[in-house]
Amino acid sequence: MYSPHDPYVRVRGAREHNLKGVDVDVPRDVLAVFTGVSGSGKSSLAFGTIYAEAQRRYFESVAPYARRLIHQVGAPKVGEVTGLPPAVSLQQRRSAPTARSSVGTVTNLSNSLRMLFSRAGDYPPGADRLDSDAFSPNTAAGACPECHGLGQVHGTTEESLVPDPALSIREGAIAAWPGAWQGKNLRDILDTLGYDVDRPWRELPAEQREWILFTDEQPVVTVHPVRDADRIQRPYQGTYMSARRYVLKTFSDTKSPTLRAKAERFLTSAPCPACGGTRLRPEALAVTFDGRTIAELAALPLGDLARLPEGGTEAARVLVADLRSRIAPVVELGLGYLSLARSTPTLSAGELQRLRLATQLRSGLFGVVYVLDEPSAGLHPADTEALLTVLDRLKAAGNSVFVVEHHLDVVRGADWLVDVGPGAGEHGGRVLYSGPPAELASVEESATAAFLFDESPGPAREIRTPRGWLRVGPVTRHNLRAVTAEFPLGAFTAVTGVSGSGKSTLIGELTEDLAGVDRLVRVDQKPIGRTPRSNLATYTGLFDVVRKVFAATEEARARGYGVGRFSFNVAGGRCETCQGEGFVSVELLFLPSTYAPCPDCGGARYNPETLRVTYRGRNIAEVLGLTVEAAAEFFADIPAAARSLGALLDVGLGYLRLGQPATELSGGEAQRIKLASELQRGRRGHTLYLLDEPTTGLHPADVEVLLERLHGLVDTGHTVVVVEHDMTVVAGADWVVDLGPGGGDRGGRIVAAGPPERVARAKGGATAPYLARVLP
Repeated sequence: MYSPHDPYVRVRGAREHNLKGVDVDVPRDVLAVFTGVSGSGKSSLAFGTIYAEAQRRYFESVAPYARRLIHQVGAPKVGEVTGLPPAVSLQQRRSAPTARSSVGTVTNLSNSLRMLFSRAGDYPPGADRLDSDAFSPNTAAGACPECHGLGQVHGTTEESLVPDPALSIREGAIAAWPGAWQGKNLRDILDTLGYDVDRPWRELPAEQREWILFTDEQPVVTVHPVRDADRIQRPYQGTYMSARRYVLKTFSDTKSPTLRAKAERFLTSAPCPACGGTRLRPEALAVTFDGRTIAELAALPLGDLARLPEGGTEAARVLVADLRSRIAPVVELGLGYLSLARSTPTLSAGELQRLRLATQLRSGLFGVVYVLDEPSAGLHPADTEALLTVLDRLKAAGNSVFVVEHHLDVVRGADWLVDVGPGAGEHGGRVLYSGPPAELASVEESATAAFLFDESPGPAREIRTPRGWLRVGPVTRHNLRAVTAEFPLGAFTAVTGVSGSGKSTLIGELTEDLAGVDRLVRVDQKPIGRTPRSNLATYTGLFDVVRKVFAATEEARARGYGVGRFSFNVAGGRCETCQGEGFVSVELLFLPSTYAPCPDCGGARYNPETLRVTYRGRNIAEVLGLTVEAAAEFFADIPAAARSLGALLDVGLGYLRLGQPATELSGGEAQRIKLASELQRGRRGHTLYLLDEPTTGLHPADVEVLLERLHGLVDTGHTVVVVEHDMTVVAGADWVVDLGPGGGDRGGRIVAAGPPERVARAKGGATAPYLARVLP
């Protein structure tokens, strides 16, 4: 029996994802780091097992009615876990952020600021005190009635609705109108109303153009369509809708992202004239503190907001002190350049995670396990030092900190190391070592050991000579002020700088319109699909090849099955019980709905007739269950499939299953899948590749594989530009553009540019000292 005060979290028989019945003991009250190559199973152990079990136990104690309101991870596949305290998880996953979500709402700092204005603000003479809700753009009491608290109003102009006035209405002058029959219907109605639909748009009288595009009237007329010889068309009642009305209605009502995006192209957006973009009612904007409105304070960088004077009253003193203490951990984590009003969709995943971490620092919990997913992602080495201080403070407050991490500085700062591996997917799933970091050196199988103890600089690279230069600027956007930059063509460029220094903004200015760019490919970390129907095979086009192979088998031809029969997205070959999803949602009274494998197909997604067709002894569902590595052997003699699979192997994704849903992939995996899709295409002229932090979520061993591919692209004549924090990658570049010196208002200028050696000697930037350490 274990004593009730067992100092270890003990996991027995963990089988989540690729874990092979893992047993491991991790001490409490330490900073424990889980390492291993991408896909080795470290997240399955830390999040899928330890955190999921802690959450499951918590749910057992919650009233069933309340459980519906909380997102559940699900019970992990594990024998038992003992010695486990309550757990808090901080992951990189983005919820779908809305325009109303901001730095202030994520950190709860907005609440403190609103309370300050409500209780201690300077009100105009005779004005009533406002409740704190009246200072929020997200409540009916506070939102500007004109723009509903969004700060922007959408409108349309003749130029946006009719891009080519030389066309007639019949030729499609009104580009904003729908296509197909609905657009023809609107044209026929205008014709019936007596408008000339065959005259060029610009020749129509101004008042007619105005009415057609902007009227709010909706006349109903009887339309007699022009008869086609082969079709009888009856008269019908048609209702007219102006182009503006159609666009605004589609934009606000449609559930289709495609239609919404199309409508957005015809909209112009401007700050709301009523509130000037502040999103608030005039009553709230009339109240000030220290001579400024709440909108002005919310627009300040947090570092400046922390210097608010305390004011005269006791309430002001207490509330300002509370605000400052809440801002302190955010500034400490290097995010002092953000303002409360900055909207969440504009933040990087790393910034978002650190904001959540700062909020936890203030919560004052102790005795819990914090499980963190790569907190160093998106961090400059200078910011990583601040992060380690914060993790130490969480530990010192009496908590256990379990971190899944690749950054070697964080690994070196650990008290305890759990190394999972040795490889990825089927080749991983074992704990190679669990103990103090120093002793990992003796574990020969460990990919981590090779990098952790070898701090010698890499081999010197020959710097390539540029074939020409791309010039950008002067750029004034976000925090960049009239910045001009040059990027060498036919070379590998790294853009560096602390978080918020303006790196992503600068490379966002590299477009296909620049002289010297034939083709531009942006490889970002956005998901490759939002639903489980999208997967690795469908995204790369590999699934089309596989379906053709199955449709060409004798069995399929004899049964008359075409390519469509082998798709799980359309009726025919799929299992109709689960509509090709592989699982069904089970609604439970008072409990969150749960997912169970489909009772008919058992998760195979297809109906029994389709599964009878086999190719080399496997049916289509079994092929989708293969890993990329196994599939590469299976399809070795089919060139189209081999090319696709080879590209995925080249970027280190051999461990993923072909049918793995897009929703299960990390941002780094999604980015490498996009890169692989690009690599398998035939080379078409010179291409500029832009990658935003391609090494995020990668073990140093995987970084080497990825770099080989990227340098290979440059060697074949292409240009690669990466935003990067990993100094080993920067040291191997031909050219470095270092932005800074700080983040936000303290950044936004080029501190140094040139070959790595030159940048490493530059004064004034945060990158030089860290780059100098890794240069040969």
